[in-house]
Amino acid sequence: MVKKPVPAPVRRALSEIGEDLATWRRLRSLTIAQVAERANVARGVVINLEAGTGATLESTLRVARALGVLDSLASAIDPYSSDVGRLRSAETLPKRVRHKAAPRPDPS
Repeated sequence: MVKKPVPAPVRRALSEIGEDLATWRRLRSLTIAQVAERANVARGVVINLEAGTGATLESTLRVARALGVLDSLASAIDPYSSDVGRLRSAETLPKRVRHKAAPRPDPS
C-alpha cells in the first residue's frame, strides 16, 4: 500500500498536539513509561505522539485520559461550541448527507 503524504496543516497539528501532550506529562511529573502504563498503550505510542508522528485516535484519547485532559480535548471539537453550530443548533440534522448524482447524458 502506498502511503499518502501528510498535508502540512495536519503535520503542524500533530506536532503541536504532541508538544502539548509532552508538556502535560511533564507538568504532571510523569515518565513516558508511567503514561503508557496508565493509558494501556506501548511506550512507543507515547513517544510517537510526543514526537508528532501520530498514533491512532483511540491511543491518542487513551493518552489524553491518562494525562487528565480527555474532557478538554473532547470539548475542543464540540460542534455546538462554535458559532456555526450554535446558529444551526435548532435544525434537525440529516442522518446521512448524500449528493445528487449528476444527470446522465441522453443516449439518443
